[in-house]
Amino acid sequence: MTKFTAHTIASAPVEAKPLLEGAKKAVGFVPNLYANMAEAPAMLEAYLTLSQIFGKTNLSETERQIILMTNNRLNGCTYCMAAHTTIMQGAGIDDGVIAALRSGSPLSDARLEALRQFSIVVYETRGNPSEGDIQSLLDAGYSRQTVLEVVIGTGLKTLSNYTNHIVGTEVDAAFAPNVWSPVG
Repeated sequence: MTKFTAHTIASAPVEAKPLLEGAKKAVGFVPNLYANMAEAPAMLEAYLTLSQIFGKTNLSETERQIILMTNNRLNGCTYCMAAHTTIMQGAGIDDGVIAALRSGSPLSDARLEALRQFSIVVYETRGNPSEGDIQSLLDAGYSRQTVLEVVIGTGLKTLSNYTNHIVGTEVDAAFAPNVWSPVG
């Protein structure tokens, strides 16, 4: 396996240094994902920028995490499952929602489950949901805007999940209590 460098602020390419400094200021440490993405400063900038943009959607924190965690699980991303579990806990998201997302089980809230199901469809069809799939999401009370916001979240997870698979990102100590592995 090709070895990638998990950069520190000091070792990072010059374009990545301010991004890592900003991450450290925001979360108190440089997450290993960011340290690995720093190898390609444009990748790190793309991920951080798209994360900020995704936060501007009309979706709640719970809804955004449903999209992200669904993709993390489907992609088998152990790093992001642990990280987002920790993020969800810190945001006060219901433990039942977190457990269901980690196991791939249906959510008890029908509206949120419709969002989870649509996220699965977008992932599995590579962005080719049927009219019926879209209508099911709309019937659950979501909008056409939501359809496209699911695509933003899916793209965000493609960036991080694929990076973690390629570089073998180690789970940070802060996320270690929520380590996860795919079943099967």
